[in-house]
Amino acid sequence: MRVVLAEDLFLPRDGLVRLLEAYDCEIVAAVESGPELSRALAEERPDVAVVDVRLPPSYTDEGLRCALAARRERPGLPVLSQHVEQLYARELLADGAGGVGYLLKGRVFDAEQFVAAVRQVAAGGTAMDPQVISQLLRRPAAERPLARLTAREREVLELMAQGRSNAAIAERLVVTERAVAKHTSNIFRLGLEISDDDNRRVLAVLAFLDGRRPGQSGGGR
Repeated sequence: MRVVLAEDLFLPRDGLVRLLEAYDCEIVAAVESGPELSRALAEERPDVAVVDVRLPPSYTDEGLRCALAARRERPGLPVLSQHVEQLYARELLADGAGGVGYLLKGRVFDAEQFVAAVRQVAAGGTAMDPQVISQLLRRPAAERPLARLTAREREVLELMAQGRSNAAIAERLVVTERAVAKHTSNIFRLGLEISDDDNRRVLAVLAFLDGRRPGQSGGGR
């Protein structure tokens, strides 16, 4: 798996390079700024980009902007973004093209979890930080159309948003797959469109949690 890594601080960047190489990833570029990231993504065409949101020269959301621009040039380019806050997750998910992940930086300290997320995104899946999903679920009911869901349906919805299959949800909740299917059917009745594409289903769930219907784009700048 060929990886472009963008992190402005030397020690975290060097640590991530060593970590990913230990798990048989090929680091084709390890850069520290937005312009370098843009060039690396265009020239190397990696299997996945692991990108810190804030990079020089702006130190605002430079990394995210470069990743989004690269995805416009190459739709579906897998991008795993990391930041200390959850506020940029929606923008990364907004194009609905799949192959996206958003982790809070603390997750990097769990090597196996981090590498699993990189691989999941590289394969076209979605890897969302559980804390980010919990933040979305805690939004006031008036801001999201979830008031009619039961407690169990909320549990199913949260696990769906993490990218879990019905079988995995059933195993986690110790129920049958038939029961999970019934819960997901009730969830979709709230307005979500069912898709045969698992990744788009997850993105639809996340969009729904974030107060937008599937098909609506986020507020990218």
